[in-house]
Amino acid sequence: MNDADSASTQSGMEREIQRENAALRSRNKKLAELLKASRDKLSDLTTQLQQLEEPASTYGVYLAAARNPHEADVFTSGRRMRVKVSPLIDPGELHPGMVVRLGDGTVVVEPCGFERSGQLATVVERIGADRAVVADQQGGESLVLLAQPLLSTARAGDTVVVDTRSGFAFERVDKTEVNQLFLEEVPDVTYADIGGLDSQIETIRDSVELPFSNPELYRAYDLTPPKGLLLYGPPGCGKTLIAKAVANSLSAQIGSGGTTHFINVKGPELLNKFVGETERRIRLIFERAREMASDGRPVIVFFDEMESIFRTRGSGVSSDMETTVVPQLLTEIDGVEGIANVIVIGATNREELIDPAILRPGRLDIKIRVSRPTREEVRDIFSRYLTDSVPHAEPIAALIDAAVDALFAPRPFVRLELVDGTAEVLHYRDFVSGAMIANIVDRAKKLAIKDHIAGASTSGVTVEHLRAAVRAEQDESEDLPNTANPDEWARITGRRGRRVVAAEVLG
Repeated sequence: MNDADSASTQSGMEREIQRENAALRSRNKKLAELLKASRDKLSDLTTQLQQLEEPASTYGVYLAAARNPHEADVFTSGRRMRVKVSPLIDPGELHPGMVVRLGDGTVVVEPCGFERSGQLATVVERIGADRAVVADQQGGESLVLLAQPLLSTARAGDTVVVDTRSGFAFERVDKTEVNQLFLEEVPDVTYADIGGLDSQIETIRDSVELPFSNPELYRAYDLTPPKGLLLYGPPGCGKTLIAKAVANSLSAQIGSGGTTHFINVKGPELLNKFVGETERRIRLIFERAREMASDGRPVIVFFDEMESIFRTRGSGVSSDMETTVVPQLLTEIDGVEGIANVIVIGATNREELIDPAILRPGRLDIKIRVSRPTREEVRDIFSRYLTDSVPHAEPIAALIDAAVDALFAPRPFVRLELVDGTAEVLHYRDFVSGAMIANIVDRAKKLAIKDHIAGASTSGVTVEHLRAAVRAEQDESEDLPNTANPDEWARITGRRGRRVVAAEVLG
């Protein structure tokens, strides 16, 4: 073998060795990676095993930060404790009232947000910036701290979720107790929507709106605005509409985007079988009124069907609850003295049942009778409902004249025997109201629609439709009292005079 062959053989062996070395290095690298992955997996399994061996975590309520930034006060296991805070937690993530998880050694290791369940209580009043007095369903009051979500939203009357052990309220329930009793809204009813009550509206505007439109003159004359007024009279004659129009008119006068708060209290829903509950709800309503009036805007507290809860004391048959409910209202109305922006308006069709102390000057200063409309006032009311926008077969004026004539046509309904032996006959026209007129127009519109569907007439409301509607309304009128109580006939017509001893239905 010559030198050339020997060199070639040696070179081939070197290349073979290099290939084997490269294969071994690649295998070593894969083995190293596999070993590292196995070591990491073993480490993870060891960590998980250690975590399983750790004691169970406990939870507590974060109360406040300590002077040491790595310490905090926590309520846990029925006691208040000062514990360490993990340096991995940003102190800005912890807020009073928040639930926190405590690790080994009772160290705060995780913020867990706010509790989502607990006892319900009603906010009675705010105390300072971060506290409030709350009352439970039994009436027991307690002072609690407000968690961060409630610092800027909680107000009197709200229902909140509380933790009685830690002393925190941390969530507001959207449907509050007070909102179940009234609506805070500005009605869209204006004076232009009310017909036949011009004199009453003028009296109300002079009494209620002047103090807000000319406050400097009232101060100059040292004149105190009225605290409230009573609208009384037969049902269906516009008492509630007037109260809504007052709120709307005051909102328009404020300007600058301001609005009037209109608290429409549903009187019968104030009643509660538990002693003291009705009084507490009245306090809540006026507390909310004072809160809303503090920004200078007028607040109207409107009690509809006022006689249902504020009857004359001593007239009760069973519980006699008016002996405590009436004084509560009197106290609240007198308490409004320092807040001139609160106006109490009551509406009733049984004014004789309301306690006289409520109606005296200084409380409900002004009493306005909303009587049944006269012939001209009925014409005015019809013009509010029969307008050019309603399809009509004849001129609007002719339709109104025909409806008024039909409504006031002689048609005896009841014969009353008076105590002196004389008798008086009442006609259907003696029971006319604004609500009845509105219903008559609705009936006429339905009759026109039925004729349109049947193809009998497509021109709109006719005189015959209105006459038929008047007749049907008189036949089905529900605005009539029980014949078992003859005095009711005289009262519902709005008349005053001799006592009725008997009534005979003629219709």
